Amino acid sequence: MPGRGEAKPPAKAGQADVDAFLRQVAAAPLQTSASGIGRLIFALDATASRQPTWDQACQIQAEMFTAAAAVGGLAIQMCYFRGIGEFRATDWLTDSAALVQHMTSVRCAAGATQVARVLRHAAAEAGKGKVNALVYVGDCMEESADLLADLAGQLGLLGVPAFVFQEGVEPVARRAFREVARVSGGAYASFDSSSAKVLRDLLTAVAVYAAGGRRALTDYAKRAGNEVLLLTQQLK
Repeated sequence: MPGRGEAKPPAKAGQADVDAFLRQVAAAPLQTSASGIGRLIFALDATASRQPTWDQACQIQAEMFTAAAAVGGLAIQMCYFRGIGEFRATDWLTDSAALVQHMTSVRCAAGATQVARVLRHAAAEAGKGKVNALVYVGDCMEESADLLADLAGQLGLLGVPAFVFQEGVEPVARRAFREVARVSGGAYASFDSSSAKVLRDLLTAVAVYAAGGRRALTDYAKRAGNEVLLLTQQLK
């Protein structure tokens, strides 16, 4: 099994994986807060193993923020972990420029994963007000898979589906991430540098759907095409 510092084999997102992911997104319930504004938590593993592709990830995620902001009615909270027990979360933001600024200011630092902390944080935020979805992007997992599944189940009860994007194919993380997505009612997908467009389209699809529901997603799909169009077909 490859270690955190070793090179990982490529993990291209095949069409079957994309189709399966889109079906899961389509099946996830969409609920809005009392104010009618969707809220999405965007969580990132910022440990050292992600440094080689961090700049590219920043660009992809910045495009997601911009596309989601164009829909309106979506607040995004970015959170990340890195180093020795460091965990940070922004306020709820609707300004895509502010979100991108936060994203590009983060630098990776060596440390253990804190996926459980991400899930607990999402549950705590959902206790304060409706959270439409959790998006998590990471590569490895060094925690108890059973604990993560239990916490994901709590998110499912709170109506917070977790959409998990794994960079690479590390098998322990893959099994755990798939279970987190399944138990919470979300979806899982893997990516690497060669599948950047697929990742961008899928991330944006989740954000647009959380912000504006089916109509907004249909409008976005007309521009994005391909994988996102498949999602609108599943929603009919």
